[in-house]
Amino acid sequence: MAADQENNTGPGHVAIIMDGNGRWAQSRGRPRLFGHHAGAKRVKEIVRACKPLGVKYLTIFAFSTENWKRTQTEVSGLMSLFRQYIRKEARGLKAEGVRVRFIGDRLKLDDKLIALMDDLEAITSENDVVHLTIAINYGGRDEVARATKRLAQDVANGSLMPADVDEETLPRYLDTHVLPDPDLVIRTSGEARISNFLLWQSAYAEYEFVDTLWPDFSDEEFQKIVGAFGGRKRRYGAVPA
Repeated sequence: MAADQENNTGPGHVAIIMDGNGRWAQSRGRPRLFGHHAGAKRVKEIVRACKPLGVKYLTIFAFSTENWKRTQTEVSGLMSLFRQYIRKEARGLKAEGVRVRFIGDRLKLDDKLIALMDDLEAITSENDVVHLTIAINYGGRDEVARATKRLAQDVANGSLMPADVDEETLPRYLDTHVLPDPDLVIRTSGEARISNFLLWQSAYAEYEFVDTLWPDFSDEEFQKIVGAFGGRKRRYGAVPA
């Protein structure tokens, strides 16, 4: 692609920071967990919208390493919601050709949730219609730190030479090492920050910040954003000829 040329295709990989569930619920006089349940239903609709839009990879930010700071009630409710979501949606995801992966540090999650995550990854491992990656207990800095530890261990045991380490090396140790980098990152709810999400991978991603709260983020709005992506000029640090 020429440095100043518009894209001819849509984004192959879209990442979404799903923000605004709590505010959506509170604006209706309901507890924050009510919003999280509404947001989970929205995920299903957006996943289904991916195939006709040509979005092969969808990565969603479900729970960050910082979210443990929330109230115990909300955290426990979210963990229960994740378990419910996997049990309820597993069969449908498999039938619709969705391959599911989870990224993040699983060590802090409970054993039942980890087992469900492992099972869902296993039963969808042959699917290839849409690749859905769910970030749970994920933080970009934490991911890079964990990747660096693994890289350092390989240097220490002699399987990797320090002189061979370059910017292509670390990505092989990241949670997302089997995924392409995101082309487009969307954040809902009107906040304009990346909140420690896919820090390394999104170096040259296009960003779209929308005011819509996540439970109200429709497949029509998703389609509009994905469609507009083709008009963006992606120069990757270069300048027009």
